[in-house]
Amino acid sequence: MSPLMPPRMSPPDSRLADFQAQQARLTRLAYRMTGSVAEAEDVVQDAWLRWSRAEEAVDSPAAFLTRVVTRLCLDRMKSARAQREIYVGSWLPEPLVGTTEDEEAIDAEDLTFSLMLALERLSPLERAAFLLHDVFGVALKDVAATLERDPAAVRQLAVRARRHVQDARPRYSVERSEADRITRAFFAAARDGDLATLKTLLADDVVLQSDGGGRVIAFLNVIRGLARVLRLYAGLARKGHYRDAQVLRWTDVDGLPGYVSRERGRILQITALDIRDGRIFGIYIVRNPEKLRHIETEFPDIGDAPG
Repeated sequence: MSPLMPPRMSPPDSRLADFQAQQARLTRLAYRMTGSVAEAEDVVQDAWLRWSRAEEAVDSPAAFLTRVVTRLCLDRMKSARAQREIYVGSWLPEPLVGTTEDEEAIDAEDLTFSLMLALERLSPLERAAFLLHDVFGVALKDVAATLERDPAAVRQLAVRARRHVQDARPRYSVERSEADRITRAFFAAARDGDLATLKTLLADDVVLQSDGGGRVIAFLNVIRGLARVLRLYAGLARKGHYRDAQVLRWTDVDGLPGYVSRERGRILQITALDIRDGRIFGIYIVRNPEKLRHIETEFPDIGDAPG
């Protein structure tokens, strides 16, 4: 089941069934366009209002609603980009935790936290073209109509976006059992300050990115390279940073293995690991409490967790 919450509906009418049939898909699209759970929920709510009030006959509810959601997302992304220019520290998308049961026929590799980061390198129009055509399977002519662009121009948008995504996110696969073993070993080694084990788990060009939004302590800059990441964890171990760390749930984080934890100072944290060929290439840590409000709804035990 998708962890994104459905919008509040008005009383049932002739359009409600058509909307509900598309709702989960629209929410996934809005989330991957904006990188925000809250924004996605607001967009889908606005789409419902427009759909419920539409006076003209609609031959394809799916096409109509996809067009509405995409355009609403593009409008919101303009202000979001301006806000990120003054964002404190490194920015990461809001994490989705748990697995989904209704992701259609979309390749699981196209649903990861890594993809969300790769999408950040695209312009809003490139992002829309790639998601609609490559991920959600919308015909190119319909993408062109949605973006109000010539089909040839949209094809170029999709080609550029696909090239950027492929360059930023090489394809790989990892068995679930292996990913779970590495994830648990990483948490234990980080908690215990076991640098020897960490060295065996991390890739030479590992990247660590942490998002606190200026509201809680986090690393302001991206940490790159094995030596720097090991020095960082050595310093955290000396300060006892992870001494009281507690995993609340081992889980997928938007397709990547990870966990929900309570860290020093009772700070809620989501950690996702990009694992390839038995090594960790990316460590993504979300600590900004504004980005984790939806997690408390999914994990009611969090509020009662010991510090």
